[in-house]
Amino acid sequence: MPAPISTGFQHAELDWDENGQPQSRQYNDVYFSRGSGIAETTHVFLQPNRLAERFAALHAGERLVIGETGFGTGLSFLCTWALFERTAPDTGFLHFVSVEKHPLTRDDLNRALALWPELQDEARQLLDQYVAINPGFQQFRFGRVTLTLLVGDALDRLKELDARVDAWFLDGFAPPKNPDMWQPELFGQLARLSAPGATLATFSSAGSVRRALKEAGFEVKRIPGLGHKWENLQGQLAASADSSPSPWFARPSHKPAQRKALVIGAGLAGCASAASLAARGWQVALLERHDDVAQEGSGNPQGVLYLKLSAHGTALSQLVGSGFGYTRRLLHNLQHGQDWDACGVLQLAFDDKEIVRQAALCDAFPPSLLRAVPREEAERLAGVTLEQGGLFYPNAGWAHPPALCRWLIKHPAIELFRHRQPLELRRTGEQWQALAGDELLAEAPVVILAGAADAAQFSQSAWLPLKRIRGQISALPATEASSALRTVLCAKGYVAPPREGQHTLGASFNFAETDPAPSAAEHRSNLDMLKEISSDLHQRLEADTCDVGQLHGRVAFRCTSPDYLPIIGALADPERFAEAYAVLAKDARQIPDEPCPWLDGLYVNTAHGSRGLITAPLSGELLAAWLNDEPLPVPRAIAEACHPNRFLLRKLIRRTD
Repeated sequence: MPAPISTGFQHAELDWDENGQPQSRQYNDVYFSRGSGIAETTHVFLQPNRLAERFAALHAGERLVIGETGFGTGLSFLCTWALFERTAPDTGFLHFVSVEKHPLTRDDLNRALALWPELQDEARQLLDQYVAINPGFQQFRFGRVTLTLLVGDALDRLKELDARVDAWFLDGFAPPKNPDMWQPELFGQLARLSAPGATLATFSSAGSVRRALKEAGFEVKRIPGLGHKWENLQGQLAASADSSPSPWFARPSHKPAQRKALVIGAGLAGCASAASLAARGWQVALLERHDDVAQEGSGNPQGVLYLKLSAHGTALSQLVGSGFGYTRRLLHNLQHGQDWDACGVLQLAFDDKEIVRQAALCDAFPPSLLRAVPREEAERLAGVTLEQGGLFYPNAGWAHPPALCRWLIKHPAIELFRHRQPLELRRTGEQWQALAGDELLAEAPVVILAGAADAAQFSQSAWLPLKRIRGQISALPATEASSALRTVLCAKGYVAPPREGQHTLGASFNFAETDPAPSAAEHRSNLDMLKEISSDLHQRLEADTCDVGQLHGRVAFRCTSPDYLPIIGALADPERFAEAYAVLAKDARQIPDEPCPWLDGLYVNTAHGSRGLITAPLSGELLAAWLNDEPLPVPRAIAEACHPNRFLLRKLIRRTD
């Protein structure tokens, strides 16, 4: 069983000198030159990697990928970003990947970045998004610039990364003080992740570093240093390492001549897919069968940022950890208090099994993400009387999903088409056509199916194993007494602080029922659940006197997969897949040298279940990474765990129908 990715997580511990410059207490080393950090970054990293020249040469839609070992204060990232803005054409893109074992707290980062007034525009944008920095992969978007921050041990995180890096910054603390950042195995990972001809630069010219880089396949040479530093190193990859994944999880080689996409379904998954592609220069047509976005599963008035984690580092737990941070960063674009609130989420320890589970989570995750609180503290946080304590997630809260959907598609490259319901997909030349009978609704070389369980309505995707689960929420009018509730409370269901004078309560979980109308029985079930969460709040809401026949409610159908992971990625032809990889039925260890029979340009993004508010926004980034040959925003193993082909593989290997 995999270990939790957060084991040993600790923020940077800093000392500040008389000039206000930080030094790592863990490694007893400085983060940058005491003379001029910007001059040092330019001399050591930007110029040897020829970044100004390479940025200027980017063609429309092209990007440069930079990898860094040691994010530190973010100075190298900010300098690179500023150089990109000065030199790159406005159709180019930058993707910066950096690893950091001990990220700075936000207060320390703010203090450090204040040292460079010339970088304050970029620093402000970074600080605005610098929230929920937890172990694992954390994705940030700044217009044409993407930052993927890998939080944890450098070697562990780089082993998980799927990327093709064009230029490397080797910027860990000095080799004698932090040898793990300069070990041969780590340099082997740099070679594996490098694009052909990738360059590198570092301040260290130690003989052990030169020899290890050469053994990994890099040609290196000494260059003059800056100030008291006599020499630095400059290098280039001489021989690429083979890092091809299994063909059924490889990136499709088909690249459309036109960067146009058609997204079917305007819930969270569809809007996120459209937004991530539009941010990368794609023209997107978004088709929705209703009269507006977020009319089905993404339409509830309050969704909870609820992290149902595992202490064992499961694929779902890792996806949730990365998705939580990404969603929290997006929410800052919405109106606080009206469209979202970081009020915290309190997961109550409602039985013995939950008590054991929560104890394991406390051992596995840092207190910045979650912490155990006794009943008395839980009551102070919540503002109501409770029967037990539990886990408190201080950066979590609630959001209004329709507002997030509307913000996501507020981009000039996205066009929303209402009352459009495709019934058939047809491939004609290089185009996919979306048809309703004889009517052509739209066409594009790339189609993304994001309509929850309706993603399986087309002949090309009918094999997807999707399940619909009915859920009903109840809306209870807030009272003066109930308005004291300050956090989201979760047990077997949830209740949120009031939004627009109403508390959202729910949600039921019903596989068998298909009626889309709210039922009195499920309103009563939700009220019973409220009483189990807090009899005090139940009383404050005057729930005993509620006429369930008069309660407002809403029914939506979650879409899930058999393993409860979302389904994100390119679709293959299932019959030709079975033929191409038939040998797997006899020996699952075989890797046939046969390219996957993709349905060129057809992708899916669905099955986010009850966690869509956390996983769907990041899924747009994952889908865009598949389509644009970018670094994946999650570990390769997690992307494969979410890939549609996992079900075709299982069917072959297990010989199931």
